[in-house]
Amino acid sequence: MAAAVEEKPAELTAEAGSAPGPAEDADVTMDGDEQEKAARAVQQIEFYFADSNLPYDKFMWSLYSKDPEHWIPIQTVASFKRMREFTSLGVEWVAKALEQSTELEVDGTRTKVRRLTEVKEPKGQFERSIYAKGFSEETPTLQKELETFFAQYGKTNAVRMRRDEAKKFKGSVFAEFTDIDTVEAFLKAEPKPSWEGKDLLIMTKEAYCEMKIKEKGLTGKAAVKGKDAVARRGFNAFRDNDGKPGKGESSKKEVFLEFMGTKLRIHEDEEGKGTVKEEEVPFVKGATLKFEGCGGDVSWNEIKDPIKAKYERAPFIKYSRGDNHGLVGFHKSLGEEDINFVKEKIPTINSKPVTWTLPEEAEEKAFQIERAQTAAKSALSQNQGSSQRGFRGGRGGGRGGNRGRGGRGGGRGGHRDRRDDKGKGRSDAQTDGGEGTGEKRKRAVEPDGGPDVGVRGTAGPPIIRTASKKAKVDEGDS
Repeated sequence: MAAAVEEKPAELTAEAGSAPGPAEDADVTMDGDEQEKAARAVQQIEFYFADSNLPYDKFMWSLYSKDPEHWIPIQTVASFKRMREFTSLGVEWVAKALEQSTELEVDGTRTKVRRLTEVKEPKGQFERSIYAKGFSEETPTLQKELETFFAQYGKTNAVRMRRDEAKKFKGSVFAEFTDIDTVEAFLKAEPKPSWEGKDLLIMTKEAYCEMKIKEKGLTGKAAVKGKDAVARRGFNAFRDNDGKPGKGESSKKEVFLEFMGTKLRIHEDEEGKGTVKEEEVPFVKGATLKFEGCGGDVSWNEIKDPIKAKYERAPFIKYSRGDNHGLVGFHKSLGEEDINFVKEKIPTINSKPVTWTLPEEAEEKAFQIERAQTAAKSALSQNQGSSQRGFRGGRGGGRGGNRGRGGRGGGRGGHRDRRDDKGKGRSDAQTDGGEGTGEKRKRAVEPDGGPDVGVRGTAGPPIIRTASKKAKVDEGDS
């Protein structure tokens, strides 16, 4: 049984489009084609509830834990992305289909579904997983095609398409088989597994970890931590609930992000990183300036210092070392006076004359979404870090808090690297910037700069960098 890990609806009681309630269409019959369709629907829902997914899917686990008897509304499950082909058939049709399942049961009202057995922690997931790279660009049907592809070698629990921070498919997957023998058969298959006539790069997930650790030069504890980051996959009910499944994630406070005047709810993806829904990110036209002519290098202070006194919040800068251009994001639309001010104050960067223009709308939209995603990632990370420090009794704010070890208000992601002013040595965590509101933070602020930004202390302006990365191995690597 293989299926995709996907983003879930923001509300636990999300409507499933035009799906009718149990009072409608009470007598559901299915012909041969519908039987096959029903089998696909059941397979997908069984995946959501499976040991290989449920305790590692934060949203599903919150639904499972919310009800003492672990019932989950069928309407909610039917609204998930991979269930859309069945949405128009109605909740009653899905309930009828679920009668085929030997792993799930439907309640008397035919509106809820639950497992027939208790959740058990699966063993050997890491050892039963492989890495494969060389797949084509994403299409609406690619996930199903991948599941069919791996099914020819044996039964799988999950086929996970790997994505970068912008959610773009990276052309590689982690496939979890149900047994070790299938892994061996896949790796030794003749002819070698291929996609569209080209051989795939394949190896065990463990071999992939070792390869990335070696590439990054990690040793000792850093190497162990890197491997663990890949193996753990973010949320884990057995780990995050002290090994006691049943504690409700729903008891945790929601975390929000104030971005460009809009309050966005931060979700947690399958890797445990903060994210926001792209469609909810507001587009503020004219809040970005593009500079060109910097000659392949940028000093952050050349941009920040001349204009910081005029603007309440520090600008958000995107630049990749070696490029001759970059983007500077502000927190409001810029008028002609603002644009002229920037041009006058920053006529050169890297001792080279630069031109300042408004970017194309598509480029600006993508940039603002990237800003929001970067801010959400950092905000959730900092919120979770605060919760953990509080649970441990606190050490004056923990590593990098206002007191205790680190002690400069920088923290992970807030500590300012002093090695140079051009961003050398800066980590992703620092450039993310961010603060979320949770149990202790009532104020929702945009993480990418601004006054009183929590644990960021006096760190410089947040920057998205692509040239310098932390020495860390996780599922986001190539």
